[in-house]
Amino acid sequence: MKGIVFNLLEEVVTRDFGEQTWDALLDDAGLDGAYTSLGSYPDSDAMRLVAQAATRLGMEPAEVLRWFGRNAIPLLAVKYPAFFRAHTSTRAFLLTLNDIIHPEVRKLYPGAVVPEFQFDTSSPDVLLMGYDSPRRLCALAHGFVEGAADHFGETVVGGQDTCKHRGDDVCLFRLAFEPARATAVT
Repeated sequence: MKGIVFNLLEEVVTRDFGEQTWDALLDDAGLDGAYTSLGSYPDSDAMRLVAQAATRLGMEPAEVLRWFGRNAIPLLAVKYPAFFRAHTSTRAFLLTLNDIIHPEVRKLYPGAVVPEFQFDTSSPDVLLMGYDSPRRLCALAHGFVEGAADHFGETVVGGQDTCKHRGDDVCLFRLAFEPARATAVT
């Protein structure tokens, strides 16, 4: 896994829970935390950090991954604005993952292994998104979708219908997007 993932995880953990929590996660996982964005590190290092975060924060590992994905998107939008500014909606953004964004990721981070997505756009209201990756990080993908919706001022309606972690043959998301509702201030 590329170091940028570890760097993003450190940023969101430190922002939300403090530097001491990040240091504790590294200690608990038996890791030194020296990750360069272009470096490649074992997937098991990330999974050890996620497991420790789940224990320390009282969450399931899938919840940690989803939280991380959602919170990493604002950081990615700042680091790579070109990936976002060409779009006005989450759906349009997601449909560029395979053909535009992931090829650019591979250029920026040589050796990066990215998931493949399958899209069914036959309905104008619902996007079916299949997720395929040997890493089986569909919860992270779910969080990224939610973070993208936040970025574009939308709310995700729907979610993951099937999941390999539950014994299904594929990971499939049924997604619709609505404008986010403004909260009333009293």
